[in-house]
Amino acid sequence: MPRLVVSIDGVVIKEAPLVKEHTAVGRRPYNDVVIDNLAVSGEHAVFHLTGGEVEVEDLNSTNGTYVNGKAVKRQTLRSGDTVEVGKYKIRFLNEEEAPAFEKTMLFKPGALPPQKAAPLPPPPAVFSAAVRVLSGPAAGREVALLKVVTTIGKPGVAVASITKRHHGYVLAHVEGEEFPQLNGNPIGAEPMPLADGDRVALAGTEMEFILR
Repeated sequence: MPRLVVSIDGVVIKEAPLVKEHTAVGRRPYNDVVIDNLAVSGEHAVFHLTGGEVEVEDLNSTNGTYVNGKAVKRQTLRSGDTVEVGKYKIRFLNEEEAPAFEKTMLFKPGALPPQKAAPLPPPPAVFSAAVRVLSGPAAGREVALLKVVTTIGKPGVAVASITKRHHGYVLAHVEGEEFPQLNGNPIGAEPMPLADGDRVALAGTEMEFILR
């Protein structure tokens, strides 16, 4: 299934599958993919899904839409292309375009069959995590981290992301002048690993990371 992976400064903040004929991207809340940043127009661009092809169209945005660094009005996308909207990068991925190798193998008489493949490594550990709000009006509320990327904070003020990786979860700064604090210390530009019981403070709210 074709999908969009939205990131800023190398940090993935959301993923969106392309299941509709038209998927709109922009700052306004009624868009299918909302990017709350002043460099992004209210109605910035739209992705058209027609048959097996996907096209991106700029909607006369203020700062333009770029594909692999080149300004475009409308262009067909290939898997792996990067669409730039303001400071955000939207990577287009379509697994269906990936070539399938060795679907059929032919052997001549007397030829040796291929050697048995090495055993597969064990699957990665399965984690389950949540965030419990410790202060403010929502104190006591617990939010399960069900998605690969969960954003927290206040858009336009301070936003961070908690991303699930094979080895666990990491906390990263997304936007805003205020950086999130981890156990009382502001994090830097690099994602920081989270452990059970870690305290995260952002935009005046304190939270606890819970790993099960």
